[in-house]
Amino acid sequence: MNRRLSIKEWREDERPREKLMAKSATALDDSELIAIILGSGTRNATAVDLARELLVACNNSLRELSKLNIDNLTKRCGIGPAKAVTIAALFEIAKRYSITENKPIIQIQSSSSAAGIISPILKDLPHEECWVLYLNRANRLISKERISIGGISATVVDVKIVIKSALEKLASSLILVHNHPSGNLQPGEHDKMQTKILKEAAALFDIALLDHLIIAGDEYFSFADNGII
Repeated sequence: MNRRLSIKEWREDERPREKLMAKSATALDDSELIAIILGSGTRNATAVDLARELLVACNNSLRELSKLNIDNLTKRCGIGPAKAVTIAALFEIAKRYSITENKPIIQIQSSSSAAGIISPILKDLPHEECWVLYLNRANRLISKERISIGGISATVVDVKIVIKSALEKLASSLILVHNHPSGNLQPGEHDKMQTKILKEAAALFDIALLDHLIIAGDEYFSFADNGII
């Protein structure tokens, strides 16, 4: 049987690290980039082999790979806790980078601009989370805040916490947001009821509930756009 060559025995221009230094990160494919993150392989597989196995297991989708938690990653061949933690950290950094506020927040004038702010956080989660966007009188974002984490099908909105936070931030309006991991964009009766309760409670303090967004993958549903708020 032929012995598998280690990466150190590859031609220099084929080794992921050397290739990146000589050219750029854009010259590497997904498996080579992941191999650099993994750092090393196993007795029977190189880091590139492990990276390719991970990608194949995830239908060659980085998005699907990003959804794997530590437990799922450690079940993969050759992926121990240290490598699993490194991969999880990588995707968390990528997520945070995608939502970094490196310029003044634009005025939120539509459901699409609100969805653009919050969708990167929620669209790939395997469970439901509920967030609130707090806005000033000019509809500029003061802050975004997670108010609850649920299971795969429901979250609970604590109206008292939302209103208290809005008053502390001197917010003039709110946008309620939650995700549907199932991919179903349509609001349920529970969603409609919570929206009505929050809207009425906020109005008592002269705070407007502008919209309630449901995020499902790359799409969203707007209560305001559909005339049900």
